[in-house]
Amino acid sequence: ALTKGRETGAAVKFIDLPAWHDAFAEVENRYSDAERRYADATERLCREFAVDNTDALWDHLVEIADPEGLAERLDRYFDLVRGEAEATEPDSARERHMAEWIRAALAEDDGPVLVVCGGFHAPALRRLAEAGGPRAWPEVPGPPPDAVVGSFLVPYSFKRLDAFAGYQSGMPSPEYYQRLWDDGAETAAGALVELIATRLRGKHQIVSTADLIGARGLTEGLARLRGHDRPGRTDLLDGLASALISDDLEQPLPWTRRGTLTAGTHPVVVEMTAALTGSRTGRLHPDTPAPPLVADVEGALERLGLGGTRRLRLDLTDARDLERSRALHCLRLLELPGFTRQDGPSAGSDVTAEEHWDLRDGDGRLPAVIEAGVYGATLGDAAQTVLEHRIDRAGGDLDALSGVLFGAALCGRAHLTDR
Repeated sequence: ALTKGRETGAAVKFIDLPAWHDAFAEVENRYSDAERRYADATERLCREFAVDNTDALWDHLVEIADPEGLAERLDRYFDLVRGEAEATEPDSARERHMAEWIRAALAEDDGPVLVVCGGFHAPALRRLAEAGGPRAWPEVPGPPPDAVVGSFLVPYSFKRLDAFAGYQSGMPSPEYYQRLWDDGAETAAGALVELIATRLRGKHQIVSTADLIGARGLTEGLARLRGHDRPGRTDLLDGLASALISDDLEQPLPWTRRGTLTAGTHPVVVEMTAALTGSRTGRLHPDTPAPPLVADVEGALERLGLGGTRRLRLDLTDARDLERSRALHCLRLLELPGFTRQDGPSAGSDVTAEEHWDLRDGDGRLPAVIEAGVYGATLGDAAQTVLEHRIDRAGGDLDALSGVLFGAALCGRAHLTDR
């Protein structure tokens, strides 16, 4: 939205409350539009249209529906799911603040004002903007006086956006929707059948031409049965699953519900969902500001020779290997991807002085390091902050405290024993 807005010459502004505002203090997932509040409405709609979940409902009403009357359908949909119910106070505070920006924009210029927001907020923002009130540009609330704050861009990927990977407000199968947007439903469906077949064959799964012909017939038949002029995502996936899987399924097909893939999911289904996730990854411009932790982690990995994808054996009686081990434990404590210890000492009484690690490079590391920058400017300081948080949470639990103490020893932060 920012990029396209600038291309058209629009004056682009963020209008939501900043992350440090009290409205976000107790929110479990600050990017979620509180699905629980409109679950009843969407469940009724799913029953009415005979679809499994809100994603299939959205496809039926919007993505593969006739574009004629789309704006009216969207208005009616969000009016229904929002209803007359009051939002929680955090959401109400956000909506009041956003409405001030909208009124100020409307007052300043006769040109169109486009608000990019979650559909759940749209009915309330319309009402608040039309109800009147201050028309001056609002003041952005500042952070608490003793807080140190910063904002940094994080590169995203289709994998991180995918609801099947656990992002609560994500979308399922982002590669499918990108192709749907770029090429239309028919072309997207054909391209993704090819993508799934290629991926499965690469995993040594048998996918014959006859299987694909059968999948196409099943997909088109399901689309017609469900009242679709063209095949949608679930039509495509159901058709492929019916043609390619002859075994009993231990788990329901993941696109029939919301959530992550569960243990026992059929391997063909895993590969199908991965193909529709896609592998596109966002990039930051080299001059994009980053928290100091990014440079410190990159420097530590280069200095200690911890880059690449490989198995690593460490001798903890060797000074350099001990330094490498401590850095790896700090990286693992920050939950940065690509650093997995296979074996090594797990308690103070262990007599082994050897560790084995799996190192893996990956696109997910940079965003994780940027997000971990909130804990400190250096790798050691960031790890210590995490340890101190664990001490605070442990209270008087001796088992938890002993675990923190051993973690501090592994990270080389032994001075924490003073606490």
